[in-house]
Amino acid sequence: MYLLFDIGGTKTRVAASYDKKTIGEPKIFDTPKSFKSGVELIAKTARELSGDTPIKAAAGGLPGPLDREKTMIINAPRFESWFGKPFKSELEKMINAPVYLENDAAVTGLGEAVYGAGMGKSIMVYMTVSTGVGGARIVDGKIDKNAMGFEPGHQIISLETGGDLESSVSGSAIEKRFGKKPYEITDPKIWDELAKYLAYGLANTIVHWSPDIVVLGGS
Repeated sequence: MYLLFDIGGTKTRVAASYDKKTIGEPKIFDTPKSFKSGVELIAKTARELSGDTPIKAAAGGLPGPLDREKTMIINAPRFESWFGKPFKSELEKMINAPVYLENDAAVTGLGEAVYGAGMGKSIMVYMTVSTGVGGARIVDGKIDKNAMGFEPGHQIISLETGGDLESSVSGSAIEKRFGKKPYEITDPKIWDELAKYLAYGLANTIVHWSPDIVVLGGS
């Protein structure tokens, strides 16, 4: 069995694959604020999914930039207690299998490039607008080379709303600014303003990364 996981700013999803082609129904739970609680809950869920079947390997996405060896989170809003903690080695010990980590947006972008809306395109940009804002550049079906990961959500677009794209259009920023969840906001003027800021960010990203296609995702 192969273990798959996605750790988001709000929810964590854990699923199993037995053939590396299909994925079982994921188990979904609130992402713990504590690193210790988070890694233990993922390991517990892995054991529930695997039963008596050995786990051959695990792979998953983490929010924010990772260290160069891709073993831990080094910076991400709302994940302060996870910074610098040995996620890879701790999970490997708990599930007794090798663990492979990548930025969550980069993993999703890779999926869109190989199996989704970016199929057949040489250069694809994936952008996600959810609790935060992330993205990645995929070239010829592979995550493009980078020194410290991709962070298009932190490009400066407006000094009025906090500066960067994430501070302008992310779910957490909207809730902080308006005191409501995004799905509770019905005023079209607000959505027109948010769309404008997102358009600025996408235009900048297109200019810098020169893609054949931009794929948008998120909640």
